[in-house]
Amino acid sequence: MIEIQIPGRGLISLEYLVCDVNGTLALDGQIIEDVAYHISLLRDRLDIQLLTADTHGRQEAIDQQLGLKAIRLQPGNEQEQKAAMIRKLGFEHVAAIGQGANDAAMLREAAIGICVLSPEGTAVETLLSADIVVKDINCAFNLFEKPLRLLATLRK
Repeated sequence: MIEIQIPGRGLISLEYLVCDVNGTLALDGQIIEDVAYHISLLRDRLDIQLLTADTHGRQEAIDQQLGLKAIRLQPGNEQEQKAAMIRKLGFEHVAAIGQGANDAAMLREAAIGICVLSPEGTAVETLLSADIVVKDINCAFNLFEKPLRLLATLRK
């Protein structure tokens, strides 16, 4: 768990980190450099959940590389499926990371929504739904490794 008191928002107690896969953790079906390392650093503090439509059909290999088992979305209404997962986990205890259009509602629902700028592209709707925007996934992970960065960014 990561707890942080944020002026203007109150105490945030994060138990879950929910991540989109394609475009966020992986590019063209390949894990982005250092993602596995950051996940290994965070997994003792946060329950990491992966959500994917498995665009490139490589999720099984990605699961093995990360030591996690992604939840595969059903085709159609993917945005709502992701948002429903955030609500199921208890939105007040969830941070979410994504960049695609189907991630927008997930970022809005989460206690902290983070949008990454991706070489694949970043949907404007998702950018506007986020609490924080970072240049890449490794910067997003750094926010949880050094939680005072969350405080510095989100305090009002």
